Amino acid sequence: MIDLRSDTVTKPTEEMRKAAYEAEVGDDVYGEDPAINKLEETAAEILGKEAALFVTSGTQGNQIAILTHCRPGNEIILEAESHIFYYETGTASAFAGVQTRTIKGTRGAMDPAEVQYAIREEDQHYPESGLICLENTHNRAGGAAVPVENMKEIHKIAKGNNIPVHIDGARLFNAAAALNLPASELTQYCDTVQVCLSKGLGAPVGSILAGSREFIASARKWRKRLGGGLRQSGIIAAPGLVALTQMRERLAEDHENAQYLAEQLNQINGIHIINQVDTNIVVADVKDLNMNSSQFVEKIKSEGVLAGTFGSSSVRFVTHYDVSRNDIEKAIAAIQRAAN
Repeated sequence: MIDLRSDTVTKPTEEMRKAAYEAEVGDDVYGEDPAINKLEETAAEILGKEAALFVTSGTQGNQIAILTHCRPGNEIILEAESHIFYYETGTASAFAGVQTRTIKGTRGAMDPAEVQYAIREEDQHYPESGLICLENTHNRAGGAAVPVENMKEIHKIAKGNNIPVHIDGARLFNAAAALNLPASELTQYCDTVQVCLSKGLGAPVGSILAGSREFIASARKWRKRLGGGLRQSGIIAAPGLVALTQMRERLAEDHENAQYLAEQLNQINGIHIINQVDTNIVVADVKDLNMNSSQFVEKIKSEGVLAGTFGSSSVRFVTHYDVSRNDIEKAIAAIQRAAN
């Protein structure tokens, strides 16, 4: 089975497995796990921030950022189809007690003028704008890499209004690869950033939240409140360090495979690629095959290909470390059979 549902399905490499087995560990709640400490120090350096915190998932990292930046009754500004709004089970309201103010973006990028307009004036009727959240790459925009200039403009507006900026950078390293920039060039336009180790980088579990030392000290307490204070967690940090230091450079290969997949699928009658393929996500519309997305996904599954629905007639394919160019060729042939 060729699994193109998500880059979360990757299996850890042999080096990651070996690193987990050999990891020197200690109690991280006491700050005594060497592997965790090394991962956090390395991540902070790569992301251009003072400090970093290992968290169990991207959702936990994003929600700890909201909890740390905001207070109950605040409003956060974010793109209308962002992961924080769309896929994190309403946690911002359930845990942090904040409400969301959404802005419809273009390929995941919010218009800075609309962000400026969304910032609340001082008025007893209004909540206070507590945080602006960006997402790069933007999942539901088809893995779009949000331009640096857009991030820069929004960051400038935020600073002018004393509002912090958080980047949901679950696939930030994909954005960096697509834009041919170091990740620190992107993170200079935020106060905090979350990056996933378990997506394109291929680690089995975990994410990183990075920011100032003061922020991370507060975030560490929120992690503990959420049950994220782990003990000998170097066993999962060690594979994460391998992912962070050795898997970033190969992301361009996933992007090339995605572009090739898109080009070939676009030539199949009844299938239309509807996103600009910047990174490792391809979104296809299949309504002209006279079936909905769920029917199409079941059809290609019977041919040995796994994909995910992404709307009533849209299907998402995600390339990753465990899918070779040969696998892509086989997937294209299988999808062609299904379409016929």
